[in-house]
Amino acid sequence: MSGLAALLAGHTPPDVYQWHNAAHVEDVQHAVEHAGWTFRHLDGWTLEDRDAFTKALCAAVESPDADSLDQISLESGGGNGTVLLWDGWSPLARHDEPCFQEALGILSRRTQGEGGAFAVVLRGEGPPLDLEELPVKH
Repeated sequence: MSGLAALLAGHTPPDVYQWHNAAHVEDVQHAVEHAGWTFRHLDGWTLEDRDAFTKALCAAVESPDADSLDQISLESGGGNGTVLLWDGWSPLARHDEPCFQEALGILSRRTQGEGGAFAVVLRGEGPPLDLEELPVKH
């Protein structure tokens, strides 16, 4: 069972994970929604500063605009929960590490908090992180 399938089936708890997978966003979205989860996508390839990241995260999670990261509403979309696929996390990690670390902390706390299941999947390569990886089906 792939790591994403294990997460969606409830065998892996919601958390912040790294994932090295080249599936098309539409295919990931289909799998997530087919399992009864809400899918959100954050395309971070051009996000290198706090303001751009905050706006993009608000749009991705359908939250009202926020002035700071800790004001963003990270509600579960209902059903089994929400999966936020964050493609291209490395530009922010490299160009604004304090913002990246703050975002990871906020997202991590949300995965452990109340309000429904919420999982974050950081997809792609980047600086080393101390995060568990979702295995890829071989």
